[in-house]
Amino acid sequence: MLAALTVLTAHPAAAASPISLTSGFYVNPNSSPATWARNNAADSRAARIKSAIGDRPIARWFGNESGADAIGGYVGAADSHDKLPVLVAYNIPGRDACGGHSGGGAGSVGAYRTWIATFAAAVGDKPTVVIIEPDALGDFSCMTQQAIDERLGMLRYATEKFKEKAPNTYAYLDGGNAGWVAPATMAGRLDAAGVRNVRGYSVNVSNYYTTSASVNYANQVNSALGYSAPFVIDTSRNGNGSNGQWCNSPGRKLGVPAQAGGGAEMLLWVKTPGNSDGECGIAPTTPAGQFNPTLATRLIDGT
Repeated sequence: MLAALTVLTAHPAAAASPISLTSGFYVNPNSSPATWARNNAADSRAARIKSAIGDRPIARWFGNESGADAIGGYVGAADSHDKLPVLVAYNIPGRDACGGHSGGGAGSVGAYRTWIATFAAAVGDKPTVVIIEPDALGDFSCMTQQAIDERLGMLRYATEKFKEKAPNTYAYLDGGNAGWVAPATMAGRLDAAGVRNVRGYSVNVSNYYTTSASVNYANQVNSALGYSAPFVIDTSRNGNGSNGQWCNSPGRKLGVPAQAGGGAEMLLWVKTPGNSDGECGIAPTTPAGQFNPTLATRLIDGT
């Protein structure tokens, strides 16, 4: 069983530890790498992809097409095995507004509020980890002040709903990565977005920065926040660190699989290794979110 973690300071979000309530992280049997390996068993890459990626705990991302049944069903499946699922809420209006590869999201502020409240209610009292809206606090450069204010309001609402409806969830607002937004600036954005309503924040989601660089960044964010907010790190593709490119970068490698501790509250595979970042880099014809076995094997090999 994963050991319960010691919180360094008192934190406003009063939740039972989902880590101590479960016996390890949930492995989704229908993740894209697991499904690809199962459907392509004769392919020489299938066994490697299954063992190195498909058999590992990976977060499942939920967007506009996902309602209460899909979310509740996934959390329920993990709970039936006494395992801890990691979910990603990824549906903010204007999603990936400046990056441009993963556009979409809810059609309006009101639609988002309804969706995220449904998400939190569907999780309910099941032990769960939820990452709230990757990139939403880093992706401001092309937005108007009105759009930024609306986004902060939606994120605050999301934190309030998880606090209200999901008492055994550790929810983390996404806090960008070590190479994107200055720590003090990110601290201000996290505070404005309601980080004190939830467990803490995530760093390095879908990026490549090493665990040590991510810990250093989070420690600087916490210094600016003025309290020791727990944080989690996406280690799915950070085994070789970053070369400064973010979109299907060559030469990257799988990082440490999901675990409690490791310099953060948890190290998690939030991004699915092998899923494309967009039609760019070493997968110029693979749309964002689509699994590519060549991307997967290159991450296994670090090439």
